[in-house]
Amino acid sequence: MSHEALNHANTDTAIWRKSSHSGGQGDCLELAHNIPALAPVRDSKNPAGPVLPFGRNAWSTFITHLS
Repeated sequence: MSHEALNHANTDTAIWRKSSHSGGQGDCLELAHNIPALAPVRDSKNPAGPVLPFGRNAWSTFITHLS
């Protein structure tokens, strides 16, 4: 799926969740957790900006290796 298609189609109904590591600050990452098979990520400072679509498995692997 292209970035443009994701931005215009799927993120209309996205429910964005801010990182718990933001400490209440506005500068952080947001993840849309309700889009099947994808883990779209955006910058909370620019919610209308670009969205990076990651596969759920790739995102899970990434998060696992952060710990």
